[in-house]
Amino acid sequence: MGRLSLSAAIEKVRLAKPFRISGYVFEDSDLLVVTLREGGHEGRGEASGVYYLGDDAPHMLAEVERVRASIEAGVSREELRALLPPGGARNAIDCALWELEAKRSGSPVWKLAGLPSTKSLVTTFTLSADDPDVMAQGARDYVQARSLKLKLTGEAELDSARVRAVRQARPDAWMGVDANQGYTIDELDRLVAALVDCDVKLLEQPLARGREADLQGYRSPIPIAADESALSLVDIPGLVGRFDVVNIKLDKCGGLTEGLMMAAEARRLGLDVMVGNMIATSLAMAPAFVLGQHCDIVDLDGPIFLAADRVPGVVYNDGLVWCGDEVWGSADAIAA
Repeated sequence: MGRLSLSAAIEKVRLAKPFRISGYVFEDSDLLVVTLREGGHEGRGEASGVYYLGDDAPHMLAEVERVRASIEAGVSREELRALLPPGGARNAIDCALWELEAKRSGSPVWKLAGLPSTKSLVTTFTLSADDPDVMAQGARDYVQARSLKLKLTGEAELDSARVRAVRQARPDAWMGVDANQGYTIDELDRLVAALVDCDVKLLEQPLARGREADLQGYRSPIPIAADESALSLVDIPGLVGRFDVVNIKLDKCGGLTEGLMMAAEARRLGLDVMVGNMIATSLAMAPAFVLGQHCDIVDLDGPIFLAADRVPGVVYNDGLVWCGDEVWGSADAIAA
């Protein structure tokens, strides 16, 4: 690869309404947008960072500037993995490199990633933690949703009421919950019993990162997914015997390149694979959509929480998400 021109900027996007999870309330999101240019081609990447690791917009931008000279000298995606640690900065640059390669080669990103084609995916639609009645109404409002994910806050009685209310409102929907590290191992049996009663199919990150060993030997009738406990490829082996599913997010692992590697390694070790997202625009969902073609569970609803998304954007219809090449990752025509 020849010399590149790099531009990086922070863009603030507003949420349509506050979004609450365990320990946090979000009203807007600062996004890092990276553009790489070579000749007449350009590639773009967007990242939200990882809020619970302090990987915010200023940090991401500083990381990009720290390696600007190396990036502009020309870098491969594999070389980028050695140049920057996992996180939002590497994600934005990695995704920009993927799209730039698609433009230069005349092949869309999904084909470069070894896929024969792409298909629409059933995605979860997330309910922010709120009063049970409010969450139940939110579930009813998601008329098209086939799958729902509920954010919990670690308050066992209230969380149980939330799950019951949503199940009563939507007896037809697949349901998962995200505890966002809100519980301890001693509290888990009570939570799991309530989830079983409501036919919940997935429990995401019940314990804090660093407490993974507490789950060793724990037998749950509901699959347990690692989110904060699975940041990057090096975390995957430590999940075996403790988790059933790994939730891969490109902002955590540092891009589509490592995300695909994580999915392959998880499969090799007998784990199911999920793709998730931070709140961001369709530019961030697009590479995750490519990863989602390999996944058992898909959670790519980030743009629906924004006051306004990019155009063109991903399309949500009948509980499915579709991302066309026009959003990101398309191939420039190669002259004959």
